[in-house]
Amino acid sequence: MRNQWRLLLRNRHFLSPTSVSRPLSHLQVTSTPKSSLSTSSFSPHFNHFEHPFLRHFSSIHEKSPESLTLLSIFNKPINGDEIKNELDANNVVITRDLLVNVLRDLNSDPKAAIKLFDWVLERENGSLSSKAYNFMLGILGSNALVKEFWEMVESMRKRGYGVRKGAFDKVLERFEKDGLQSDVEKLKGLYSKDLTGASVDTASARVSKIVRREAWDENVEKELSALGVEYTTELVKMVLEKLSEEPMKGLIFFRWVEESGLFKHDQQTYNAMAVVLGRQECLYRFWIVIEDMKNAGYEIELDTYVKVLERFVKKRMMKDSVSLYEVAMNGANRPSRRDCTFLLKKIAVAKVLDMELFSRVVKAFTDKGYALDDSMLDAVLKSLTSVGRMRMYNNVLDAMVKGGYNPSGAMQNRVAFDLSSSRMKDEANEFMVKLEECGMTPDHRTWVSVIEGHCIGGDLEKAKDCFEKMVEKEEATSAGYALDLLVNAYCNRDRAAEAFKVLSDIVNKVDIKPGHTTYKTLISKLLVQKGFQEACSLLGLMKNNGFPPFLDPFITYLVKRGTANEAMVFFKAMTVNKYPSTNVFLRVFEALLKAGRHSKAQNLLAMCPQYIRNHADVLNLFCSMKPEKPAKPAAFAT
Repeated sequence: MRNQWRLLLRNRHFLSPTSVSRPLSHLQVTSTPKSSLSTSSFSPHFNHFEHPFLRHFSSIHEKSPESLTLLSIFNKPINGDEIKNELDANNVVITRDLLVNVLRDLNSDPKAAIKLFDWVLERENGSLSSKAYNFMLGILGSNALVKEFWEMVESMRKRGYGVRKGAFDKVLERFEKDGLQSDVEKLKGLYSKDLTGASVDTASARVSKIVRREAWDENVEKELSALGVEYTTELVKMVLEKLSEEPMKGLIFFRWVEESGLFKHDQQTYNAMAVVLGRQECLYRFWIVIEDMKNAGYEIELDTYVKVLERFVKKRMMKDSVSLYEVAMNGANRPSRRDCTFLLKKIAVAKVLDMELFSRVVKAFTDKGYALDDSMLDAVLKSLTSVGRMRMYNNVLDAMVKGGYNPSGAMQNRVAFDLSSSRMKDEANEFMVKLEECGMTPDHRTWVSVIEGHCIGGDLEKAKDCFEKMVEKEEATSAGYALDLLVNAYCNRDRAAEAFKVLSDIVNKVDIKPGHTTYKTLISKLLVQKGFQEACSLLGLMKNNGFPPFLDPFITYLVKRGTANEAMVFFKAMTVNKYPSTNVFLRVFEALLKAGRHSKAQNLLAMCPQYIRNHADVLNLFCSMKPEKPAKPAAFAT
């Protein structure tokens, strides 16, 4: 019965790729909060996973922006919280791969290398990779820091790490050059022992070969026991990596090596097993290992989270991606702010937008004391727009507001404009209502944005309704620009008469002063769109608002197609008294005469009051611009 679990693992029924993952209500890992930020951008394509940390996985070494930033930070005379603040300010999180890349560049700067390694070691609780330790060994040894070198070797031996060939060759060369014969012999002796990097590679190859060769049974267990291998963290990790293509055999080995009393699993080996199982066909077993790891007092490491999340997202396994994020957020080395944004974007463009998953990500992020901001909402809205889901703007905004998010005025304006300009009047109205319900009363700039959006979208009735609501809720003095937008929108759609009604109604009801440009635009459009009477009535409003009369379009209209009666209406509209000044008459007469409209000018003169008809300047104008009489034909000589 002791090995019954191994029999179950071999049973195909339990290896079904359709196994359902466990819910994560029981997988909460508690730890000390820690904030970290990554720097990479996210791919806009759903099917392509590009997590912020994956750029460090390249086999070709080149200095990434993160590496350069890290080199700069650890070369500064700062320590502790100052370093953490610098990392956060530059959106950098130190992963194992990034650490190795930077150590590779610090061979000539052992002081900075030690500072970086010790800083990470303190915060990683000693769980650094064998590769990082070996790079550090190479730096210490090649820079003749002999005492520090042997202290590092001792620290590595306690963790089950051996000296790899690269570090061995590098240090041996320096020891021999400096004539440190006793250290040379000691190093060679160390390298020949079972715990060297080469022997671990050999042992892991032998173990994995036995496990892979045939189905697990008692003979396999006997063969493994006969090897006499001393199992260390590094060895178990390497075996699991070699069994990554046969995850169930890897899990059997993982269980066997501890159950047999040969090794006690630690955080690194649990995470190595999680990486192997973190795939669609092994979900059930994956979550069991995650739960076991939590019960053992360990937590998921950032590199494990990144690698497994890559697979989940590629397979569009959003529920498991969110569950994984929740587990990682309960660790000491939490995913960054960008990871939260990344997941929210992926949920937004999934085949079905699951708002429950969206809210879970928000909750996992904000429960740790982090605050949502405009950049995160902006990224989500862009993702929604890219898949034609603008109608879901309010849903995601509501979920974020429940998480404590308070959109800035600029973001409120952007959302109001986007919805209204896309002819989503119901959603735009819902957005404005939600703002008020949440205590974020829209200011005049947000009202202007939604009015402008409706105007651009061509829904002028809705724009007018919003303008009227704005006037009710805001000070009338702030509505001038919105009125200008509304008037222009009507005029541009050949509806100047309606624009006139809107303007005159609002001016007569409340204390709104339309802009000078608003008056000029509306008058010009009214005269073009057969609204002469309305245009004339605006002259009085302009005068009441302290603006000079706008004469040019009237004069142009009268010259081209106006009648004498219309000219008299214009003259009367120009003043609060009976008639305007003589100069206005003179300008109209001069324009008519210059255009050759002499008969129209004469008819108009006859309708004018006597003081205009007898005015010297008027008479002189008519005399000076009399039409030339045709010349008489010359008499022929007889």
